[in-house]
Amino acid sequence: MNDWLWESAAALGRGIGAGDIDPVALVETYLDAIAGHPHADRIYARLTPERALAEAAAAGLRARRGQRLSQLDGVPISWKDLFDTAGVATEAGTRMLAGRVPEADAEVLRAATALGLVCLGKTHMSELAFSGLGLNPMTATPPNRHDPEALPGGSSSGAAASVAWGLAAAGIGTDTGGSVRTPAAWNDLVGLKTTHGLIGSAGVVPLCETLDTVGPLTRTVEDAALLLSVLTGGPAPDLAGTRLHGRRFLVLDTVMMEDVEEAPAAAFEAAVDRLTSAGAQVDRGSWEPLRDAMALTPTLYGGESVAIWGELMETRGDEMFHHIRERVAAGASVTAAQYIRGWRQLRQLRADYADRVAGYDAVLSPSVPILPPRAEAVLADD
Repeated sequence: MNDWLWESAAALGRGIGAGDIDPVALVETYLDAIAGHPHADRIYARLTPERALAEAAAAGLRARRGQRLSQLDGVPISWKDLFDTAGVATEAGTRMLAGRVPEADAEVLRAATALGLVCLGKTHMSELAFSGLGLNPMTATPPNRHDPEALPGGSSSGAAASVAWGLAAAGIGTDTGGSVRTPAAWNDLVGLKTTHGLIGSAGVVPLCETLDTVGPLTRTVEDAALLLSVLTGGPAPDLAGTRLHGRRFLVLDTVMMEDVEEAPAAAFEAAVDRLTSAGAQVDRGSWEPLRDAMALTPTLYGGESVAIWGELMETRGDEMFHHIRERVAAGASVTAAQYIRGWRQLRQLRADYADRVAGYDAVLSPSVPILPPRAEAVLADD
């Protein structure tokens, strides 16, 4: 049964459908693995075992009756601790929200439950989702898969760790500016940053509502496709027979390829070589206005995050990791006029970017330009 811990979500779903895997036994296997894992308390903020076992029992009954709700009905997954869970604390990685217990599930969690996914529990995360490294000295810093003392990437740090360490079949996280992609890259996973608004955000603790997105962290592309289907309620894409011959990709050197460390750069170029060997056409180019878009980050992130969290910070800010507090507080200097001008500029840049990349199937870039540093080194160096 321990082999189940390392199978893809799709494989587990097929096993349940074939009658080879009992969902209750599967959940018990995961719960036992979590109970015996040396880093479990750094990965899971809290478990929901009663819910998981009840959902698994219902999934098993549906499977025996031939009434499965989806291809992943009965598969246990983890949820980042900013998705509201009815009757269970949701604290978004900050002591400021300690003891916050919502009355209802987040919209996306309700949708996933309605299609049979099993909720194992809530995973640790960067405070308020405002860090790409995954460091959180106020609650917990999850372990990197390759070095438990290295940072896992954030802000969906525990979501990635739960999958990478075999403690969940998949994890659901959020991505505003890399929070799914970075931990996926640093833990050898597939991370999908979805289009803003594609998945409902009601009941998700926000950082920047105009840019926050929900997305899965998985072991395989197939798993990401199936989870996207469940989370959106749409059909899963059929990946059978997919070919790269004739596909056109663009590598933008502007910003994306600058200051990339040697190892990530080499891995990226190796991946590009594999794509071209499989028949894809890869062009190289630049687009200088991308710098203007990136320069808007402090205005848009900062202005919105301080509007959401500034009032609570006035009374409980001393409970925050000081770097995150300072990052949020910096938004107080953003005026309404600057914020509105920023969004007007960004909308035009988006339209210009769409023209620049028209005709390409995708733009390629390294997921993250650096290798994961160790937590102690980051804490020692402001």
